[in-house]
Amino acid sequence: MPVLSSAVAVFDPDLTLLPAVAHKLDFADHGAEVPVHVHRKGQLILALHGAVTCTAGNEVWVVPPRCGVWIPGGVPHSARATANARLTYLFVEPGAARLPESSCTLSISSMIQEMVERLARERADYTADSHAARLARVLLDELAEMPQERLNLPISGNPKIRAIADALTADPADRSTLRDWAKRVAMSERSLARLFIRETGLTFGRWRQQLHLVVALRELARGETVQNVAAGLGYESVNAFITMFKKALGSTPAQYFAHRNSPHPAGMTAD
Repeated sequence: MPVLSSAVAVFDPDLTLLPAVAHKLDFADHGAEVPVHVHRKGQLILALHGAVTCTAGNEVWVVPPRCGVWIPGGVPHSARATANARLTYLFVEPGAARLPESSCTLSISSMIQEMVERLARERADYTADSHAARLARVLLDELAEMPQERLNLPISGNPKIRAIADALTADPADRSTLRDWAKRVAMSERSLARLFIRETGLTFGRWRQQLHLVVALRELARGETVQNVAAGLGYESVNAFITMFKKALGSTPAQYFAHRNSPHPAGMTAD
């Protein structure tokens, strides 16, 4: 089997001072693991198909269709893509747009997605008076208006919290209680509960639910069935999983992905 190249090696956005450049990647041609790296430019990662999970700072972000993870310039990050992932990267020169100063997930309109794909077909040395330059300016203005979504999982450098996070990431179906975990990491249940809130901003129960949501979005985007995802997360029934998903994101998994994959999602109409 041939060794696939890293997605980082195929394009260096920092070679240009242009306000925005874009690049499209099909992970069938590259290794799924993108090692820790950093850009001078900020980076927006868009999933056209499949999904990618990014780690930046002390948080994990999932990128399902119609969303993008924004990573400001200078922030080390890594990623892991599903085998069917097709992504578009938008790289933004620092100060070129009013974008968040910290990593976040942004909702992405179909118009922005199409503009990013169009910019990806342009050379990375377009001139300031070109069509590509005008497209980039409008794109950055529109992107700055996009709302944020809560598709992140806070993690921590604390060794005890990180040990629990690593174990549950490897086996998200593990239903051990906070008391069980406290015994394993040699802490009292009350002390561990306080530590979780201090390190992640969430209670243990809310943190584990957010982990399940991140895993579910990744697996559903990869093509897994709702039944398999629910079982893989340890839910006693599919309905219990769907209830959790709908409470978190406002729609069932089927409705969520039908909306995300629609060429004209809510708020966007055909001419």
